[in-house]
Amino acid sequence: MKSFDSNKVKNIALLGHSGCGKTTLAEAMLFEGKVTNRRGTIEDGNTVSDYHELEQERGNTIFSSLLNVQWKDNKINIIDTPGYDDFVGEVISSLRVADTAVVVLNGQNGVEVGTEIIWEYVDKFKTPTLFVVNHLDQDKASFDDTVEQAKGRFGDNVTIVQYPLNQGNGFNAIIDVLKMVMYQFPPEGSKPEKLPIPDSERAKAEELHNELIEAIAVNDENLMELYFEKGSLDEAEMAAGLRKSLVSQDIFPVFCCSAKQNMGSGRVLGFIRDIAPAMIDLAPADLTDGGTLACDSSKDVSLFIFKTVSEQNLGNMSYFKVFSGEISSGTELLNSKTRGSERINQIYILNGKNRTQVNSLKAGDIGATVKLKNTPTNTTLHEKGHTHEIKPIVFPEPRINVAVTTDNKADMEKLAQALYQLHNEDPTLTIELSHELKQTLVGGQGELHLAKAKWLIKNNQRLDFEYIKPKIPFRETIRKSTESMYRHKKQSGGAGQFGEVHMLLEPYYEGMPNPPGLSVRRGQQLVELDWGGKLAFLNCIVGGAIDAKYMNAIMKGIMEKMEDGPLTGSYVRDVRVCVYDGKMHAVDSNDMAFKLAASMAFKSGFQKASPQLLEPVYDVEVLVAGDAMGDVMGDLQTRRAMIMGIEAAGHYQKIKARVPLMELYKYASTLRSLTQGRAKHTQRFAEYAAVPSDVQQQLISNHKAELQEA
Repeated sequence: MKSFDSNKVKNIALLGHSGCGKTTLAEAMLFEGKVTNRRGTIEDGNTVSDYHELEQERGNTIFSSLLNVQWKDNKINIIDTPGYDDFVGEVISSLRVADTAVVVLNGQNGVEVGTEIIWEYVDKFKTPTLFVVNHLDQDKASFDDTVEQAKGRFGDNVTIVQYPLNQGNGFNAIIDVLKMVMYQFPPEGSKPEKLPIPDSERAKAEELHNELIEAIAVNDENLMELYFEKGSLDEAEMAAGLRKSLVSQDIFPVFCCSAKQNMGSGRVLGFIRDIAPAMIDLAPADLTDGGTLACDSSKDVSLFIFKTVSEQNLGNMSYFKVFSGEISSGTELLNSKTRGSERINQIYILNGKNRTQVNSLKAGDIGATVKLKNTPTNTTLHEKGHTHEIKPIVFPEPRINVAVTTDNKADMEKLAQALYQLHNEDPTLTIELSHELKQTLVGGQGELHLAKAKWLIKNNQRLDFEYIKPKIPFRETIRKSTESMYRHKKQSGGAGQFGEVHMLLEPYYEGMPNPPGLSVRRGQQLVELDWGGKLAFLNCIVGGAIDAKYMNAIMKGIMEKMEDGPLTGSYVRDVRVCVYDGKMHAVDSNDMAFKLAASMAFKSGFQKASPQLLEPVYDVEVLVAGDAMGDVMGDLQTRRAMIMGIEAAGHYQKIKARVPLMELYKYASTLRSLTQGRAKHTQRFAEYAAVPSDVQQQLISNHKAELQEA
């Protein structure tokens, strides 16, 4: 295939709720563009985009898939995306490189929750958008209701360009109010016959035609003047106005089709070719340094890696968009992060798993390459002599966290490597080797997301493992002041060990005064703890009861005990320790003796100082349909949630709450079940807060039982 100029390349992302027909529409587009000579089906597991074994096993899209079709003199890159919110990372990365979003709506079900969730990202990226109402060949289809819902959800910019003449079982005709023609399809679909609009539909079509003209003209002063002058606009004037209105999101055109019957897909392709913007028509890309990068094939080469896939027997395949310049095989580029060199040996354009090697791609085009050494998703590659970096994709935080375990402990290292590989491919899957919890933690967007990761590792790496409930990173502190002492004395022949330490333990807070009655030497030593909170250490020794050389050992003993708190073995935070007295021996005292004495004195004092267990609390926002809010609120209350507020968010209610982390395990799954998938939530760490006394006693008892079993 030839290299297309930047103004001849259109990039679209097919978006929508699972089951709306995105993959079937993609099949129809490939067939119409003569990429295939037969249309595959989801049921037969032979579609071009859903080629992965897991997708065929489950019967739905899990991975975004890159396709392309030549439509007249244009190249249209199509990215088919998953509909489940668990795989939102695939949607976000696809939208990041798409010039137009094609949002597919199910004409039977109207605007579904998956579409509404995706719209948040469409709106964030300000992506030009058109809607395609699908499944109009089904008995329960209602184009009017679907459009009305779309207007209600996405605003009055939703504007009809086509409507069905006879939706339902006999659907075979579409009236186009832009071209003012009727398309009538043969029983097998594909190419329609262009016919005059029937007299019975003429008034409705003209009314919608005028509404479309007004919607276009209102956003362009020159077109508005022409409209007032002539009373109408011709097709070329409308096309120019439509492109401008699309780019500014002032119009969201609505088309209709039956992807399964291949009725209407060609007209959508024609609109994309004729009117949808190319990258060169859009605003320049943002750079991390605050600058911008224009789409210009005459400039130096800059690529952005938006997706990475590990393929057996091939290695990593990196999907990229050319943001500027023209990339050719053999080009040497620099990694903007590592400054390392990468050679682009082969360039491919893709249709699912089918690769076609090409010599070059110009700015605005999308392709793939293989065997890049250290260039994961979200990386910019550019020519030498430049330092710019294209603004990376911001992926959402995990909504579900689990720990992993294997029957064979020797497999844990292999499992961690496999999980890190998946993270490089999918940044929404996170992995952490927690020294504190002594667990390997995995974060994802939901249970389907985690199930996908497990399937991939089991089938590709031949590793068996299980997800288990993660431990909670509690913290321990104290609520009152107390004095404590410990004498460490050991005599076993020869040199012995002796150290005695007296200390005052107090709850630490910012700006607290020096302890009354004690003399502080050399000021306060304030330690910012790695796990949060602080340790304030004061040397209040007078008269040389303990030599200053032992102070570091005393502090080390305290710090070691703070890493293994007396209540549950959790980290200790926000304590002030004043060492004010002690004893030493001229021969037997040493660092080890004072470290042990300090450790035991701290432990003893901590237990007498009204110890308090702290738990991580998260800010949780739940976006939920109003009719399901009661169930969600009731469930939150069972999770010890503190409701912080409720506010309207479009057609949803946003519940803001603070919820202890220990109550959020598998919350995403519960929320989906409670609302039939019509809600989403985000969670972010807020603070550590005191655990209720009954919960604290239960946790302490559980910890003691674990120690006895160990």
